[in-house]
Amino acid sequence: MQDNSVHGCAGHAARRSPKRASELFESGRWMCKNEPVAAKAMGELAVDETLSYEREWLRSAGLQPTRQRVTLARLLVGDRNNKHVTANRLHSQAVHAGESMSLATVYNTLRVLCSAGLLKEITVDGSRSWFDTRVDDHPHFYWEDTGELADASEGPISLPEISDLPEGVEIAEVDVVIRLRRK
Repeated sequence: MQDNSVHGCAGHAARRSPKRASELFESGRWMCKNEPVAAKAMGELAVDETLSYEREWLRSAGLQPTRQRVTLARLLVGDRNNKHVTANRLHSQAVHAGESMSLATVYNTLRVLCSAGLLKEITVDGSRSWFDTRVDDHPHFYWEDTGELADASEGPISLPEISDLPEGVEIAEVDVVIRLRRK
């Protein structure tokens, strides 16, 4: 019979409190003499490969995968689809998923993700920001009637030649947002 006594680790905590075990696992403090048993117990908590994808997404930019970051990463890239979100919408999704975090935490985390190059902030009207999981240069459609942002077609867009740039500078980035309204 296999020894399932895994004291002081997430495997032991999993039998008492799945939430505590998950916290230990996320903090990296789930060490144990009997790691295979701990890992098996963690597997019973539905800690699946999706969460490891999100943790790796964060780590790829040198970010520590904190509980809040992993939660927001799951909502942003867990389905592996590109999306545009506002901080308010992401906060609502997190609360709906049972996570307790402030809107300020969501904003701060989004800013960190942008600084790390994992998200791109798209501003419309100088006051509304969307956060895009697709970080390459590409144009966007802004639908005025619904207030939604979407990727524009993949074809090339012609921009006017800008010949009178100040000396010693170059264009770092061009954000193209095409505003649309229904007829």
